[in-house]
Amino acid sequence: MYPLELVKPMENELLQSGFTPLTDEQEVNDVLTNQKGTALLMVNSVCGCAAANARPGVRMALSKSNKTPDKLYTVFAGVDREATAKAREFLAPYPPSSPSIALFKDGEIVHMIERYQIEGRSADIVAANLKMAFDQYC
Repeated sequence: MYPLELVKPMENELLQSGFTPLTDEQEVNDVLTNQKGTALLMVNSVCGCAAANARPGVRMALSKSNKTPDKLYTVFAGVDREATAKAREFLAPYPPSSPSIALFKDGEIVHMIERYQIEGRSADIVAANLKMAFDQYC
């Protein structure tokens, strides 16, 4: 488990953009079971690609898109272990990956960005990928 003072600024980046943190298994289950409309779930991480590419990319996509998901959620890998494990059940068949970003529509994953699609790519590329998904599904 990471120290709270280390991860709080990383979590705040998403909270300031309207994300709701899911910190336990029940919260994840409540919001993703029978989910209606669109929801974006980001599995946050302390790694460099989350800091440089994923979080800024998500924030850029949300600020530059005409269409955005109805709900925004985040779990923090290595911090909210139970919540992250439960979220990963909903992300199947995709393997565990952090960071990762999933777009759900009516409870089904319609778009997924895994770590290998974040690592080594710019925040602009992540944002463009998400913006296309928002335009198609939101």
